[in-house]
Amino acid sequence: MRSGYTPAMSEIAPWTAGAALLAYTRAGLENDAAAELTDRATGAGIHGYCRTHRDGGLVEFHSHDGTPVAPLLRALPFTALVFIRQWLTGHGWLTGLPEQDRLTPLLQALPPGDVYADVRLEYPDTNDGKGLSRFCRGFGRAVEQALRQRGALDAHAVQRLHLLFTDSATVFPGIAPLDNSSPWPLGIPRLRMPAEAPSRSTLKLEEALLTLLHPAERERLLHAGATAVDLGAAPGGWTWQLVRRGLHVTAVDNGPMDTALLDSGLVDHRREDGFRYRPRRPVDWLVCDMVERPSRILPLMTAWLTEGACRQAIFNLKLPMKQRHATVRDGLEQLRAALQRSGRTMDVRCKQLYHDREEVTVCVLPSA
Repeated sequence: MRSGYTPAMSEIAPWTAGAALLAYTRAGLENDAAAELTDRATGAGIHGYCRTHRDGGLVEFHSHDGTPVAPLLRALPFTALVFIRQWLTGHGWLTGLPEQDRLTPLLQALPPGDVYADVRLEYPDTNDGKGLSRFCRGFGRAVEQALRQRGALDAHAVQRLHLLFTDSATVFPGIAPLDNSSPWPLGIPRLRMPAEAPSRSTLKLEEALLTLLHPAERERLLHAGATAVDLGAAPGGWTWQLVRRGLHVTAVDNGPMDTALLDSGLVDHRREDGFRYRPRRPVDWLVCDMVERPSRILPLMTAWLTEGACRQAIFNLKLPMKQRHATVRDGLEQLRAALQRSGRTMDVRCKQLYHDREEVTVCVLPSA
């Protein structure tokens, strides 16, 4: 295969030689997911290469020497991955499923004796991929019924069967452990835009709280009476998420805030420079979605955290056009090093969320 060449699906032989790890990512971020996955695999002692499906939101990882890649799904914590929404391992692509009977060859290709908690039929998160949603729903019922008949579905099983279709005749069957993968189809939590929220950016913080915090952490840390500062708050999408949980928010922005939020009695609007503002006393939460370069946001967040101006923080980093994985990796390493020097024991989490665009969301919490 010539360097830099990405094969079309029709050129990939059925059940490509050797096992593969298939990862889902945001379309356009395939190279960043590939760089991250290669780095992580190398750190776990498995050397390999990635093949990206350009603008298809898919990345395949193969080992150089045929070393099994399935152990990576145990060696690496899924929650530590930034650019990967979902991952699974299988034996490659099954192509040419006959239209008159796709089910028989698919079932024959599954490892005999395997048992799954459930099965998900999925497709790439692209415009073309979404055209497969009706097919996946319909065919999924037939697959589930057939798996039940052969005793391959058990709610107590520890793994899930994923069938990733790129067209109705091409599928990657893969397995993901329930306790180390995304719980959502396609790795995407489906959120509804609240009618009362002043901007769609509210979905970014809602997804961050759902994805980056455990349920017990949300209950313990996001309670009525807690305090927060929202830098770059206007018109109030992130502030709204905090207020609906009963937090008292200082919204810092020279722009106008949503009137209903100000009328809640829980918002203090400060028309000040977000880079200069500091609270008189430490607050529980700092949140920030300012449109600035990471080279400006990271030092600001680091200062708040190391100085003890906030107890925990969630903020977004807008990414450059190139070297996004390296930018995030190096920036988070610098943040962790600064926190360690300051004596604060913090857990730094980061994810490229579905409602993010060219950005990632970082969450910093006191370590348990």
